[in-house]
Amino acid sequence: QVISGGHYDVDCDVEDPNGRTLYKEAKKQYDSFPHRAEVPGVYTFCFSNEFSTFSHKTVYFDFQVGDEPPILPDMGNRVTALTQMESACVTIHEALNAVIDSQTHYRLREAQDRSRAEDLNSRVSFWSMGETFILFVVSVGQVVLLKSFFTEKRPSSGRAST
Repeated sequence: QVISGGHYDVDCDVEDPNGRTLYKEAKKQYDSFPHRAEVPGVYTFCFSNEFSTFSHKTVYFDFQVGDEPPILPDMGNRVTALTQMESACVTIHEALNAVIDSQTHYRLREAQDRSRAEDLNSRVSFWSMGETFILFVVSVGQVVLLKSFFTEKRPSSGRAST
């Protein structure tokens, strides 16, 4: 997910160790790509900002590697039904995973909104400094103009030609 910068879009591609492209998208703000690795080795991913050279971007990405281990021992080999305590543990675990996902979402939104607020704050500060400068120039100009109304202009004391 692109958190800040530009139009909140970025190019992304993923390749397997053999160089085969698994995922390629252009100008996406957010997306997910589930993939089960079948070939052992180093997978590469690239986020590109070529099309937008003037704006810097902040990108969040998350890897979930491997399957989640079972909560209870021998849960996969179990033949009997879960007890009430065990089923409550499974339900609580699923609820906590949902809370973790929600917290991640809210952290990303907070980072995005913070970036937007800081940008707005800098714009307001620059605008205020500009207004202060203009106000100072206008007030000095008014003082000089009013002073010129009340000063008496005397003819020069030079000789008068006949």
